[in-house]
Amino acid sequence: MRRFTALVNPISGGGRAKAVWRPVLKRLTGAGVVVKTVTTTGRGHALDQACAAATRGHVVIAVGGDGLVRDVAGGVRAAGGVMGIVPAGRGNDLARLLRIPTGATAVATMLLNAPAKPIDLIEVNGVYVPGNVYMGIDSLATRIINRNRWVPARLLYRAAPAVALLRWRPARYTLVDDTGRRTMTGHTVVVANSGVYGHGLSIVPPARLDDGHLHVMTVGDLPRSAVVSFMRQAETGEHLDRDGVDVHTTTELTVAADRPVPVCADGDEVTELPAVIRSHRHAISVIAPV
Repeated sequence: MRRFTALVNPISGGGRAKAVWRPVLKRLTGAGVVVKTVTTTGRGHALDQACAAATRGHVVIAVGGDGLVRDVAGGVRAAGGVMGIVPAGRGNDLARLLRIPTGATAVATMLLNAPAKPIDLIEVNGVYVPGNVYMGIDSLATRIINRNRWVPARLLYRAAPAVALLRWRPARYTLVDDTGRRTMTGHTVVVANSGVYGHGLSIVPPARLDDGHLHVMTVGDLPRSAVVSFMRQAETGEHLDRDGVDVHTTTELTVAADRPVPVCADGDEVTELPAVIRSHRHAISVIAPV
């Protein structure tokens, strides 16, 4: 029988993570399993606790949003363990892609009985990421989102890119990957593992969680009006047909820019360009529906 350690982010979802976790915990303990609950105090604490729990042979459950899922994945990877997800954040993009249920009974049943499937991780300057890494106008939008957590999530995730667009000017990027070196002036570079972010945007539809590749999307120096329509099309994936948008695959990528540009990963700023980005195939296992 599985044993569990749940890491609960107290600020996820506007502070609702603990309330989401309580009925799931009740059902797991009612099934007679061992469950330890830890309230996280920050990224480093989450990483350390995830690694320690996985080392003890526990399934480590991330009770929060995509940021906590990222941190738990990093800790679990270091110990070669298994993780679970209880969606309790604003975006929950990876959980949605994995078809993780939201009701307490369904989540508990999944954690007890569903198989663990291997997925890839992206490594960016030593940070491990299950979803996506992005730099440019997207990372500026993430800053805006994280500074306005009081705004309802659906509104915030749609408004932040528009505000970022008013403040952003295109950067000159240099990219080196499996195919060689190139430079471009543009708005953003997205390196995808899951391909979905921003509360459900299908930003890089070809990306797969388990194919061992980085799916890189670059967006050139489009006019501001085109960027607005680009974001609308990203809800369905139609944006890939636009001029100035390129998607290709690689296993390693180095990105630099002509000025300091933040690099974000699954909802948080984690480093700054230049960045070395790699794919790690089947780096962790996640409990998810078949």
